[in-house]
Amino acid sequence: MATVEMVRVYLTEHEGVLDAILHCLHDQHPVRGVTVFRGISGFGASGRMHEARWTDLSLDLPVVVEFFDDPGRSAEARTALQQWVSAGHIVHWSAEVNEATDEER
Repeated sequence: MATVEMVRVYLTEHEGVLDAILHCLHDQHPVRGVTVFRGISGFGASGRMHEARWTDLSLDLPVVVEFFDDPGRSAEARTALQQWVSAGHIVHWSAEVNEATDEER
């Protein structure tokens, strides 16, 4: 097992920074991979609900960007993302990732 750092970035669609964040994580501070989750409901510190309803097509839903990499590389990426993300909206923790077996290499 190898130690990595997991990172989650919490946004809403209306913030309009997702493309910039993905570009940063792909081209400027490349990480192993990124997954973006679009929530159906959520709220943050403001208490304002963001939710998908059958009656409308909301473009202000919660979005979570998640990635992992070596702790040093993840730290560099986190620092770069701070220009687009409000304080308290990036969380990170240490994790273990399985390594490739001899047959997989």
